[in-house]
Amino acid sequence: MASQFLLLAFLAITCAIASASDPSSLQDFCVADSKASVPVNGFVCKDSKLVDANDFFFSGLHLAGNTLNAVGSRVTPVNAVQIPGLNTLGISIVRIDYAPWGINPPHTHPRATEVLTVLEGSLKVGFVTSNPENRLITKVLQKGDVFVFPVGLVHFQQNVGYGNAVAIAALNSQNPGVITVANAVFGSKPDISADILAKAFQVDKNTVYNFQSKF
Repeated sequence: MASQFLLLAFLAITCAIASASDPSSLQDFCVADSKASVPVNGFVCKDSKLVDANDFFFSGLHLAGNTLNAVGSRVTPVNAVQIPGLNTLGISIVRIDYAPWGINPPHTHPRATEVLTVLEGSLKVGFVTSNPENRLITKVLQKGDVFVFPVGLVHFQQNVGYGNAVAIAALNSQNPGVITVANAVFGSKPDISADILAKAFQVDKNTVYNFQSKF
């Protein structure tokens, strides 16, 4: 019951920032038409006469994500793909599950600020300010705590407890995007030249090749 109350309160707060990023809608709704072939910035609107309640509905955030992976976390997104009715409304949410000592690796959201609240467990969170300061701002959160990650800045979370942890995050874009730093740098297709990465990270090329082989 407490977790449900926190989730409802959290969603109410984040609704206030929903229009801060994506453009405001000019109509009641624009339910995404996944079958449309016309390329637009977002999704084409479904005929309003064909819209029903299921276009505004998603079931599943009560289910734990599978954290049996290299980083020990799983993100379950709820955006305009999962809920077509979110199209043009400028908001999305995610559930994040963490195994003991699991991490949500350093990443950025190029189109959204993120507001995260802890539903279960303890999380160490942080973000890094832009050049030239590159200051790390970090804090350990407990159940019920809320933390903000400003748009575009590299940030992370780590479960610092011995049990599983769960968080819900809201983002002020229907498609915030995510760039995981390690994947982007060492897992690009095709590879970024080892010469470039060796000089950028001030390591030898064999170290770069080793990193690239993992992604």
